[in-house]
Amino acid sequence: MAFSSGLTREVTVVNDLGLHARSAAKIARIAQTARSGVWVLRGAEKADATSVMDVLTLACEKGTALTVAVENPQDAPILDELVRLVESGFGE
Repeated sequence: MAFSSGLTREVTVVNDLGLHARSAAKIARIAQTARSGVWVLRGAEKADATSVMDVLTLACEKGTALTVAVENPQDAPILDELVRLVESGFGE
């Protein structure tokens, strides 16, 4: 699936615990409010951001680079919110 460059953002997992169940649930909660698909990518691996289990399969530790992508331009605020969440260490 191709994403327009305006609909993706690069982020790095900064919290010490990495991306775990609680942080994946926060991502899913935000992604579920989107109009269309929201994805978290780690290299060639792609996870549906609305699914906690799917996000957890990416196995991201502190320092992992991720790409967050949205399919619909109207979901740009969702993209921004997800980037802030990851950059803030998931509020932990």
